[in-house]
Amino acid sequence: MPTDLPPTITASTSDEPLITLAGAWVVNALAHDHRLQELNEELTSLAKRKNAQWDLRQLTNLDHVGAQTLWRAWGKQRPFSLIMQPSHEGIFDRLAIVSAMPLPTTPKSRLTRTMLLGNRVLGFFSHLFSFIALLGQLLLDLWLFARHPLKGPWKELSANIYRMGAQALGITALVGILIGIVLSYLSAQQLRAFGGDLYIVNLLGMSIIRELGPMLAAILVAGRSGSAITAQLGVMRVTEELDAMSVMGIPHGFRLIMPKVLALIIAMPLLVIWTDIMALIGGMISAEALLGMTPAFFIYKLPEAVPLLNYWIGLGKGATFGLLIALIACHFGLRIEPNTESLGRGTTSSVVIAITVVIIADALFAIIFSKAGY
Repeated sequence: MPTDLPPTITASTSDEPLITLAGAWVVNALAHDHRLQELNEELTSLAKRKNAQWDLRQLTNLDHVGAQTLWRAWGKQRPFSLIMQPSHEGIFDRLAIVSAMPLPTTPKSRLTRTMLLGNRVLGFFSHLFSFIALLGQLLLDLWLFARHPLKGPWKELSANIYRMGAQALGITALVGILIGIVLSYLSAQQLRAFGGDLYIVNLLGMSIIRELGPMLAAILVAGRSGSAITAQLGVMRVTEELDAMSVMGIPHGFRLIMPKVLALIIAMPLLVIWTDIMALIGGMISAEALLGMTPAFFIYKLPEAVPLLNYWIGLGKGATFGLLIALIACHFGLRIEPNTESLGRGTTSSVVIAITVVIIADALFAIIFSKAGY
């Protein structure tokens, strides 16, 4: 008997109808039969006849897909009257056993929030432990560098200073000039109303040199250089370059971490000075346009309005911010897992946390030196 006949359904219209199935009820025949939807609808309609007799003896072939089609139409149970070949009994027996099994349910955990809080706490202490270990390794590398300066990574140090410092001059100058112009414009509007035009030098000098200059430079460096450090170390983790360095006996801290940290410690005070100068130039341009104050008079009054200690406080902030940004960027770069999703998540976390830590450190500076420099 051929086995490639299409699936068919024949039903009599008597009081006790006889439903006869014939052909090959297998996955290939059902998939290539354009009447599949019609067969399902006809099976569902015929299954509603409670006194119908089903005859499956003329089936040339039956697999699990065909049996499952019939089983769903029957409401996942055998009809009252069913005749079939003995070889097909096992398929419907297995379907009956599977249908009788209860569906697995996911138990609701009452400790979801507690476990989430615990994971956050454990993650915080894991980051803290890794950060302290990174800081300790940095101190050891600095001691080794001080003892053997000729063996130090001078090329890496100079390259990082160029990338993090010299290449950031453009963006810091642009932002500094714009901030100086905006701050001077807003201040001039208020000072002119009270007749205090000369105090614009004091306002711009103190706010830019002591606060805005270091803060702007740190935020720009955290977004630019901090993300680059994390991404570089993360890519080296993904491409297994860090593992290759370990196999060759090249220490990560001495060749990768220490040059980046030292480069930012050196470059950040210089960027702070550069940002201060650009912001003051923007302030002078705006003051001359709005108040008629010449740049020569502005420069003459600036040392008198801003004590020298404020310059050193700004430079100290720059070095501290550079250290924090470099350590946080390296910390997240070394913790990246070897996949692209972790790389993006780690870079984002590095920038956000670095900026947050910089703001917190600036607040601590403001509290510690609240009575100095005035």
